[in-house]
Amino acid sequence: MTSPATTLPTVGTWVIDPSHSTVGFIAKHLVVSKVRGQFGAFSGTIEVADPIERSTVDVSIEAASISTGDDDRDGHVKSGDFLDVETFPHLTFRSTGAHHREGDTWTIPGELTIRDVTRPVELTVDYLGVYKDPWGNEKAAFSASTQIDREAFGITWNAALETGGVLVGKQVTIEIEVQLGRA
Repeated sequence: MTSPATTLPTVGTWVIDPSHSTVGFIAKHLVVSKVRGQFGAFSGTIEVADPIERSTVDVSIEAASISTGDDDRDGHVKSGDFLDVETFPHLTFRSTGAHHREGDTWTIPGELTIRDVTRPVELTVDYLGVYKDPWGNEKAAFSASTQIDREAFGITWNAALETGGVLVGKQVTIEIEVQLGRA
């Protein structure tokens, strides 16, 4: 199986290598600046199928593993105002298909669940290739992104600013870098 530029991963189960992967996000703060963060604990698999369009992605993220570089902010984001990690310990993504766009770019539609609210999302995925590590193990790599409206997932806390606007933007950009190994 090949895409226009690169050989695709072989059929079978591929497992996310969390030590060589990141799940991050960007949110607007004070209307003009950006806050970046990431989740430190997640797991998942990609079942590569033949045909490739029937492949599936299944990911689980530990909500409490969020880090924005500020302990006070992390505590607030973990609270009921945002992720409510005590009640909803996981965020999940499950794909519903795979569609080739052009070159090594794909669209992966799926369902994202945050706070027990499930909404459709589309990941734009750049396939980076399959490589062998120095020990002969096959590795596959992908870069993905999407944008969500956090309020659609029930995360509506905010504070109005004196100068207009709000403290936290509605749109959140999700950025994912994934390396996988054969199961």
